[in-house]
Amino acid sequence: MFDKILIANRGEIACRVIRTCRRLGVAPIAVYSQADATAQHVRLADAAWPIGGPRPAESYLRGDAIIEAALRSGAQAIHPGYGFLSENPDFADAVQRAGLVFIGPSGDSMRRMGSKAGAKELMAARGVPVVPGYTGDDQDPALLAREAQRIGFPLMIKAAYGGGGKGMRVVRSLDEFAASLESCQREAKNAFGRDRVLLERYINHPRHIEFQIFGDSHGNTIHLNERECSAQRRYQKVLEETPSPFLTPHLRERMGQAAIAAAQALDYVNAGTVEFIVGADGDFHFMEINTRLQVEHPVTEMVLGLDLVELQLRVAAGEPLPASLVRNKSIPQLGHAIELRLYAEDPEQGFLPGSGRLETLRLPTPSRHVRIDSGVVAGDTVTIFYDPMIAKLIVWDETREAALVRMREALARCAVIGPKSNIDFLERLVRHRAIVDASIDSGYLDRNLAEFVAADASDADAPFIAAVAWLLHEEAQAPRCARTGADPWSPWARADAWRVGHAGKRIVALLARGQRHEISAFGAAGNYRLDDGTRQLVLEHARFDGTALSAHLDGVARRWQVVLDRDGLIVHDGTRRHLFAHAPAFAWTPSAAASGDRVLAPMPGRIVLVKVSPGTEVTEGQELLVMEAMKMELSLKAPRAGTIAAVQAAAGDFVDADAVLVRLEA
Repeated sequence: MFDKILIANRGEIACRVIRTCRRLGVAPIAVYSQADATAQHVRLADAAWPIGGPRPAESYLRGDAIIEAALRSGAQAIHPGYGFLSENPDFADAVQRAGLVFIGPSGDSMRRMGSKAGAKELMAARGVPVVPGYTGDDQDPALLAREAQRIGFPLMIKAAYGGGGKGMRVVRSLDEFAASLESCQREAKNAFGRDRVLLERYINHPRHIEFQIFGDSHGNTIHLNERECSAQRRYQKVLEETPSPFLTPHLRERMGQAAIAAAQALDYVNAGTVEFIVGADGDFHFMEINTRLQVEHPVTEMVLGLDLVELQLRVAAGEPLPASLVRNKSIPQLGHAIELRLYAEDPEQGFLPGSGRLETLRLPTPSRHVRIDSGVVAGDTVTIFYDPMIAKLIVWDETREAALVRMREALARCAVIGPKSNIDFLERLVRHRAIVDASIDSGYLDRNLAEFVAADASDADAPFIAAVAWLLHEEAQAPRCARTGADPWSPWARADAWRVGHAGKRIVALLARGQRHEISAFGAAGNYRLDDGTRQLVLEHARFDGTALSAHLDGVARRWQVVLDRDGLIVHDGTRRHLFAHAPAFAWTPSAAASGDRVLAPMPGRIVLVKVSPGTEVTEGQELLVMEAMKMELSLKAPRAGTIAAVQAAAGDFVDADAVLVRLEA
């Protein structure tokens, strides 16, 4: 086993590899960009070396800087994690030339398998069914357009290198092809350093099922069962689970043997994943091979009781796979595991990636049933330069139904105050019929997104409950007689706005979804009469213990989970959550009618393309600029028809949120 390894990655996966290193007694070394100088993976490692600027191309994609850091630190091997250089064969070769061990397959295997195009050609030659398409080296746009016509529409354009849903576009007509190709190539170049693409026929209503494979240098090759990842949005996996509720034992055996055959044909060593598209009738097509650890690997670990990172390290160090895994034709698994990805993003704004400081971050307490993989804590900042993942929530139980209940409970215990998050979306997802009855296919979310992001019917009681929680919090923070020595019966020592002749009135102002709620409260010490101008409520025996509020409402005892921050609070009724910001009780709010004369940056990011100039006539909805943030491209469009008066950004510029980018003539 190694004494010291360098982790060529950041965030959640770097922290996850560090945990295994600690358990095995291996010293973990980290690298970091300027944006990650105080990140959690830097704090957790034994040592961390700077490797460049905040953008991936300036740091985490710089193989030379990473290898130099490994050599200077005394590391014996490099673990690439996933993303960045994890599937770059040139980097794997460079690591070996430097006298270090690359914890993954060889550069040769990666060249044959890491390229989606090369992998498809190889699988077709081996008799594995593949989706019809074009995988050639010639990337001339005119040729690609002709190939698209030959394949037929709809079709998919995919980055030949990389994964994670980046660099993928569905094209439904020839008119859309050129623009989609340019956008896909730009995104692939930015995320993976290469802009080669492949084309393949788009299969309607497919399931996405993948098999975890492992090989060692002693000739052993195994699979560790499947993961279903059919819940996807824009080809980004949202929910992963194992075992697949769709597979029959016979189909599982056939697909598993196909995955093993593919690996054995290449003398594959270390961890990999063979991904399949599966039709409704059970026919399956090879999709791609990921020559790395997958983001969703924890669900496999939960049902098998294995540490896949440990297996990676041991295989890379020359050890054989455990005999208990090799001698079994199939690996028995226990129970059911589900994973969700908690992101800083706004589902109501097209899942716009978010950034900013995590003022509050509360996640469930890890247990036998709940696992949390995260690379941030409260107080950290989600930056604009990388994937906006906050954490992965993984749950396990004996049955799928019980695991879904565990996940709902885990989500209810999550709280994010700061950048917007997708928690609401995830809570709707795990209660939706398509998930509950396991009928979801990989295009369902995109076809029916309104079912998951539409606002629930408002809970008229929620603002009142939030107001009471805030009042009780204020009372708890008020100076106490025991501390001040004041008269315990003095009105000056009370926090209930006492007045001569009446019980006193306080106003609690809250903001929710752009709407202001003003609650007039009479009373104190957990007994209140509340009035918002349209209705009144009486709450009695209210108690707030810091995490939950209990009270009698109209004579019925109820309980709500409450997360309270200095600027806001979250009220959760067990099914859905309500987020409120605390506002001054008396404040003048000017009219904020949106202007149709300006295009603003929706978030911090970099301008990658400007399509107009002053004097250009545009139509409503016409694309004006393309912006890149969180490794995603955002299309900024004209709010109305008109003439461009000014363009205030150029390609390559970094801009702040709400910066004015384009002005239209009045």
